[in-house]
Amino acid sequence: MASTTMVILRPPTVKSLFSLHKATTTTLQFHHIPYFSSSSTTRSPSRSISLSATSKPLMEALIFDCDGVILESEDLHRQAYNLAFAHFNVCCPPFSQPLNWDTDFYDVIQNQVGGGKPKMRWYFKENGWPSSTVFATPPENDTDREKLIDILQDWKTEKYKDIIKSGSVEPRPGVLRLMDEAKASGKKLAVCSAATKSSVVLCLENLIGMERFQSLDCFLAGDDVKEKKPDPSIYITASKKLGISEKACLVVEDSVIGLQAATKAGMACVITYTSSTEKQDFTDAIAKFPDLSDVRLKDLEELLENVVATT
Repeated sequence: MASTTMVILRPPTVKSLFSLHKATTTTLQFHHIPYFSSSSTTRSPSRSISLSATSKPLMEALIFDCDGVILESEDLHRQAYNLAFAHFNVCCPPFSQPLNWDTDFYDVIQNQVGGGKPKMRWYFKENGWPSSTVFATPPENDTDREKLIDILQDWKTEKYKDIIKSGSVEPRPGVLRLMDEAKASGKKLAVCSAATKSSVVLCLENLIGMERFQSLDCFLAGDDVKEKKPDPSIYITASKKLGISEKACLVVEDSVIGLQAATKAGMACVITYTSSTEKQDFTDAIAKFPDLSDVRLKDLEELLENVVATT
């Protein structure tokens, strides 16, 4: 088997949300440590943990984000937003052409503002509320502004669903196997996403299958909490629903905004980054991977054990 590389990072601490501009300029230096498959007996002596056969496993729940973790969804969402902007002729002053979020911009905003409605709300506040076929002139009161956001989000969500239902989207490597390993070992399994519930349900039904989806011990979407990531509400709520201490939960995220939500909730987090998030500051993660293809449940358990042992 070809070797892969894992980056071991220090145990998580709570950090404030990075500014939008800082996220695009931060560069990091990591120390790369050779990573061995779960069948390997070679481990760093300083990292090994001895547990008795009767010890309760430290990891009791494995929690996945959806977008970026279960599927590479960033560009699919971007396409759907741009289709919505074009359909409703959304034009921000002083431009006369429909709004179009390019790849570089969306890489930034989708990792700093959680949820679709908050993304648009933030953008319009920063750049001016648009004219559209919904309102010929830019809406001036909160009621009309929220109506515009709701209409755009609903239409965008339907387009995104069409893309997912097309059958052209596959789950990221290793995700389904890790889910199956977690359930087989008796651990709780959850999915926590900032996206709209209907959108996440469709993704899970099509990408992980109905049987796995129905076997989840907890499923939360952006609709289920008042505050979106990086606020920790969704993970704190998941911990309560699972009946498990935050310290016994391990979260899998792909971006700094999800990492912050997890660590603020008191949970350890591993990162499986994408091309749009790989340069973000993942210092507070306990490890990061390019994907999960060679990561086993045993590896994640040992990572969490190491965090406890070194703190």
